[in-house]
Amino acid sequence: MISRYNPVTKKIRHYSANACLTPICSLYGAAVTTVEGIGSTKTRIHPVQERIAKCHGTQCGFCTPGMVMSIYALLRNHPEPTLTQLTDALDGNLCRCTGYRPIIDACKTFSTTSGCCQNKVNGVCCLDQGMNGLPEFEEGNKISPKLFLEEEFLPLDPSQELIFPPELMIMAEKQPPRTRVFGGERLTWISPVTLKELLEAKIQYPQAPVVMGNTSVGPEVKFKGIFHPVIISPDRIEELNIVDCVQSGLTLGAGLSLAQVKDILADVVLKLPEEKTQTYCALLKHLGTLAGAQIRNMASLGGHIMSRHLDSDLNPLLAVGNCTLNVLSKEGERQVPLNEQFLRKCPSADLKPEEILLSVNIPYSRKWEFVSAFRQAQRQQNALAIVNSGMRVFFGDGEGIIKELSISYGGVGPTTICAKNSCQKLIGRSWNEKMLDEACRLLLDEVSLPGSAPGGKVEFRRTLIISFLFKFYLEVSQTLKRMDPAYSPSPADTYASALEDLHSRHRGRLFMYQKIDTKQLPQDPIGHPVMHLSGIKHATGEAIYCDDMPAMDQELFLTLVTSSRAHAKIVSIDVSEALSLPGVVDIIAEEQLQGINCFNSLSQPEKLLETDEVSCVGQLVCAVIAESEVQAKRAAERVKIVYQDLEPLILTIEDAIQHNSFFEGEKKLECGNVEEAFKVVDHTLEGEIHMGGQEHFYMETQSMLVVPKGEDQEIDIYVSTQFPKFIQMGQVSENCYHSQDVVASTLKIPVNKVMCHVKRVGGAFGGKVVKTGILAAITAFAANKHGRAVRCVLERGEDMLITGGRHPFLGKYKIGFMSDGRILALDMEHYDNGGCAPELSLFVIEFGLLKLDNAYKFPNLRCRGRACRTNLPSNTALRGFGFPQSGFITESCIMEVAAKCGLSPEEVRMINMYKEIDQTPYKQEINAKNLIQCWKECMTMSSYSLRKAAVEKFNSENYWKKKGLAMVPLKFPIGVESLSAGQASALVHIYLDGSVLVTHGGIEMGQGVHTKMIQVVSRELKMPMSNVHLRGTSTETIPNANASGGSVVADLNGLAVQDACQTLLKRLEPIISKNPQGTWKDWAEAAFNESISLTATGYFRGYESNMNWETSEGHPFEYFVYGAACSEVEIDCLTGDHKNIRTDIVMDVGYSINPALDIGQIEGAFIQGMGLYTMEELNYSPQGVLYTRGPNQYKIPAICDIPTELHISLLPPSENSNTLYSSKGLGESGVFLGCSVFFAIHDAVNAARRERGLTGPLKLNSPLTPEKIRMACEDKFTKMVCSVHKTLNSCPLFLC
Repeated sequence: MISRYNPVTKKIRHYSANACLTPICSLYGAAVTTVEGIGSTKTRIHPVQERIAKCHGTQCGFCTPGMVMSIYALLRNHPEPTLTQLTDALDGNLCRCTGYRPIIDACKTFSTTSGCCQNKVNGVCCLDQGMNGLPEFEEGNKISPKLFLEEEFLPLDPSQELIFPPELMIMAEKQPPRTRVFGGERLTWISPVTLKELLEAKIQYPQAPVVMGNTSVGPEVKFKGIFHPVIISPDRIEELNIVDCVQSGLTLGAGLSLAQVKDILADVVLKLPEEKTQTYCALLKHLGTLAGAQIRNMASLGGHIMSRHLDSDLNPLLAVGNCTLNVLSKEGERQVPLNEQFLRKCPSADLKPEEILLSVNIPYSRKWEFVSAFRQAQRQQNALAIVNSGMRVFFGDGEGIIKELSISYGGVGPTTICAKNSCQKLIGRSWNEKMLDEACRLLLDEVSLPGSAPGGKVEFRRTLIISFLFKFYLEVSQTLKRMDPAYSPSPADTYASALEDLHSRHRGRLFMYQKIDTKQLPQDPIGHPVMHLSGIKHATGEAIYCDDMPAMDQELFLTLVTSSRAHAKIVSIDVSEALSLPGVVDIIAEEQLQGINCFNSLSQPEKLLETDEVSCVGQLVCAVIAESEVQAKRAAERVKIVYQDLEPLILTIEDAIQHNSFFEGEKKLECGNVEEAFKVVDHTLEGEIHMGGQEHFYMETQSMLVVPKGEDQEIDIYVSTQFPKFIQMGQVSENCYHSQDVVASTLKIPVNKVMCHVKRVGGAFGGKVVKTGILAAITAFAANKHGRAVRCVLERGEDMLITGGRHPFLGKYKIGFMSDGRILALDMEHYDNGGCAPELSLFVIEFGLLKLDNAYKFPNLRCRGRACRTNLPSNTALRGFGFPQSGFITESCIMEVAAKCGLSPEEVRMINMYKEIDQTPYKQEINAKNLIQCWKECMTMSSYSLRKAAVEKFNSENYWKKKGLAMVPLKFPIGVESLSAGQASALVHIYLDGSVLVTHGGIEMGQGVHTKMIQVVSRELKMPMSNVHLRGTSTETIPNANASGGSVVADLNGLAVQDACQTLLKRLEPIISKNPQGTWKDWAEAAFNESISLTATGYFRGYESNMNWETSEGHPFEYFVYGAACSEVEIDCLTGDHKNIRTDIVMDVGYSINPALDIGQIEGAFIQGMGLYTMEELNYSPQGVLYTRGPNQYKIPAICDIPTELHISLLPPSENSNTLYSSKGLGESGVFLGCSVFFAIHDAVNAARRERGLTGPLKLNSPLTPEKIRMACEDKFTKMVCSVHKTLNSCPLFLC
């Protein structure tokens, strides 16, 4: 949080800001408060920190300090905020773990409003109407308790907050204003404090950018390599912050932040008549979604205007609003129209180099003048617009004759496009449908986008151009009708919803979990919603991650140089210029790793570094080691590589099939007789379905610190990994090393010299296994060679480029079924895009095949799977490991069968569902009783039948908005397919004071495994959790641990911890029996005095597991997690936008060890799955370059995307098993339930198509983005665009 004192107004402004964009020079005179400053465990914690932790709003914890500071900054300005203010404050924060709901719960404890929508229907408050206005679900064998107790929270007392430093206040008031100049090696920062000094600086340095918030220049410097030797940053110049209401309009200083502009406009709108505030209301609409709160707090109005980005949200509005810019230079002041010439940077209409933008004049609107704003982005908030628009019409009187018309678009050209010619031709026309039709055609002709336009999505963007115009037409027509009831024509009633925002209501939630057994001891924590072990430390910033570790003496930094070509021979590498730069110590390439550069990955040789032939963009070529991160990155940019492109270039699964490019052989699963079954079915269908990949987007990127100990070749590795053994172990094989050998083998030392330490991981999701080991080996080689600590931390763009993610899938299918919906035969082919190296792609195919049946009994099934070798970075494990893809393909088949049979998808799902005791395709017996119970209970809890009728009624009354409802079942097998992969170890020490230290092989990456292990020790040893401590995971204490993943980390390690505790109890039984009333301190001392060991190792051998692929038979899984999810969505047929209104989830979790953690895993996985199926899209260039590298281009769900209502119920435990306390692993299964949102959108799109007379089959691929939704809702606008688009692209002009 940044706090600034204004000596003129005597007010202090507090605001949250992005540290990565805030230049240190800009903070002169400001007070900076970090998460450590508001509270800590050493002093006292702040109520914000306490509540976000105790409301279970942290998992991996890496994002938590940002969440805390965003809420804290808001509370400093608004001690009693509304829920809307709280969620708006978080719209720039991202979390990959929690699903946001518990963070909102923490926010609600500060809110003075209840969350009521304030819109009483029939006199009844929405909070009293049950779920979505329908009766509450009741179940006698459950409770719906709170996961936390608000009455235990510390009160928020504004009087106890940190004061603004008096010395800064005195300095601001008494220090004479003078320009400050900060000089560095390459850069000079000038901060003028008066207008005169600013103009002088601009004359002296006319090419220097004027920086206020650094939100435009900062990213250009960081990501585009643009360098400015001089930067001018005005500081508190009053003339740049003026707010002046004059007769003609509002004048706003160019230095005002966008957040300040938003507040000013909101205040003005309340005070002025509606007819004067049309432009201001439109600006407010866009300011509510433009970037995130932190960016709006920093970005200035003038900076936003002068940047003239092609997707600027405000410039199209300011252009149509006839705004002018007040420009100042030594020669005096002049006005520049904010028009198309200015936005195109025409020299005659632009600012001169020595001029500065002083302020902006925004005129009042007039009676019979209407201004509107429109935008569509990949995400509703904090995402750059795909297309945006500002539109203004002036009639002069109430006759509806156009006197003035102005339309501007962003996102459809190199800069903001003003449709002057179209508008001019429409002057004098009546505001009616005939005018609208001509306007659409004129706009499509004038605002042209060739098929090869940058950014793609051409037809979608062109459709938005006229869809926005139609919305404007409806909006204006509706207002004219309201102003003059006799006005004609008026839009149809069914069109009215086109102007309404997508469904939004209080964010309700309901959780139902199991009752605690009345026989359970009061201090036994099993089954209780215990807070995450590190929750408070996450919230205070005291939780240490790899890059938080203090710099070591003489530490070096390693940066990687990667390939810029997807398939090429490296002709030469020139490192001479890079080596000559200051601070550069070494550049490691393949020749330095002779004999140790190769390791085996699933029998396929791979190299650590490649200097001969590269197979993907992002392949590691060499590594630069320097004294600092800045020096290393600067040198990496100077490494010159000459390539010779090779053929073929294989990027897609289709390319791989065409070129027969696969890893190893085909996997096949078969049961029954498919060929015979096809002969007896009523119908057959054939088709294919595509599913895109997904980026892990863990909050903490790949990070490691390698420290040589200086003697006996010992080396310590502190790393963010799921698999310490992979990094540590060394075992030499012929020519190459096994994938487990990475660091020890690279250094040619025994494994017992390499110790790997993991305190916690800031998110992983499967992405910190193989690639992490490769990076650690290269870093360790550098550290060992130079005898100095070496740190390597990837930036987000590097991480996304190098590491790969979830495998894209292609499913080809042939279905044989009866008219009643029974599927008798299913013949499928699965292909995954493995990338350039096999990594885990073959395992993903295997698990995809084994899990493809999901909840359904297919009596005759044949499925073959291949992993494709392509020229992309190798894809790897990601939460769900093949099932989100294969299960989705199966559900798509269900949808096709339902459509063909004229049945609802839910009916077809029920008809084909497993019936209690049954067999899977691989002959493993299952009991599907809980699957059926989850399905039935979800039907009841969601009021499915009532809401289905309500959805149909809504759809019949609304033409341009549609709702959809879908319910999917879940059968998620748990197991690791081999006995050895399931073994686990633990170590438990009891100290003489009665305290316990426990260590196990699992990695804490947000799922709360350490918390659960302490709960296990507490139950087994019958001692308070406060007596038990867990320091972290290390190969020094637990060797040979398996990777943490597959939803079994708590299962396996918990059984090992339980084993150790029971060994100790058995050993101490004679001691305890002698003194049953004693304390653990008494027993420990007595045992020590009798020479009884107080240390025990625990071991779990693993679950029996086998699979014979030759016979398609086996027992690969230990148990199954069952569940069901029902989701309701609303879509905007004109833009492709959607909103998840409500989701109900019922899960069979066995006996929950910790309901708070388990529900958190379900929620987080569901939201991640929702992103997978509806939002997260990876885009590559035709040359194989990843475009979506970072949060600016790649959008994961934000707080605005979660369901308005989310209800989760845990099925009562019904059976005992040999798992840990009969619990079930829940880390992955919930991802698949996100497809319920996909199929709800599918349902809504189908409703739109039926109404438009489109009855053919609807095939939608994943992710179901706004583009796909809009283009599937075919209407007169999409047809108009397609016809024009085909004409344009058949013209030779567009071919060149």
